[in-house]
Amino acid sequence: MLVDSHCHLNYKGLREDQTAVIERARAAGVGTMLGISTRASEWDEVIALAGSHPDIWATVGIHPHEADAHPDVDADRLVTAAAHDKVIGIGETGLDYYYDHSDRGRQQASFRSHIAAARTTGLPLIVHTRDAEADTAAILADEMGKGAFTGVIHCFTASEAFAEQALGLGFYISLSGIVTFRNARDLQATAAALPAERLLVETDAPFLAPVPMRGKTCEPAYVAHTAAFVAGLRGVAADALATTTTDNFFRLFTRARRPG
Repeated sequence: MLVDSHCHLNYKGLREDQTAVIERARAAGVGTMLGISTRASEWDEVIALAGSHPDIWATVGIHPHEADAHPDVDADRLVTAAAHDKVIGIGETGLDYYYDHSDRGRQQASFRSHIAAARTTGLPLIVHTRDAEADTAAILADEMGKGAFTGVIHCFTASEAFAEQALGLGFYISLSGIVTFRNARDLQATAAALPAERLLVETDAPFLAPVPMRGKTCEPAYVAHTAAFVAGLRGVAADALATTTTDNFFRLFTRARRPG
């Protein structure tokens, strides 16, 4: 069994054929999917979808791109939204200095609010970081000093040094289809060396379809391609990597229940 630890089943490209997308994932051996929210207007939809399927779970959060549009989403509001029993994580949140769609100070304030909510609820934090390694690491370390929390760096593309910082704080690292790309040599080297007990795989569907599906709309079934590629990098059997990453997911996301 595989887990797609990060997907957006409500996004354009997947929602139009959602039932078939979910069935194709199951047929590919994906036993669990985590639907990620990126703005408050999505929360009810993402939670409702999870509530309709025993193998789909949900998060509540505000993507850094959306931080300017959500000044009212503080830790208390996130904690309230996370009370639903199908919500197993807080996010995605973090910092994105590549696009700068929201003010950096506002991104940082939102990030800290999500961390506070993760600390209060005990739910893992799902972190997005792009071109913001130093500030992301500094905020995570500073907030860890205020009280423990856990989480995952999703769609990891950062440096080996940042991976070591995140691992040192107790975080997990999730690899997307980017790791299969021809120009991702540094990321592949990092992926090969990550500790097995902290490794997850994801699609970030409908984005970032892995080789050999590049150019197509990504969907959760494609996590099997990413997992097989990572298994090859690490010199282990695909089934073994599937077992490891699945076990890791349920160790991190303790509110989720295994299928069956």
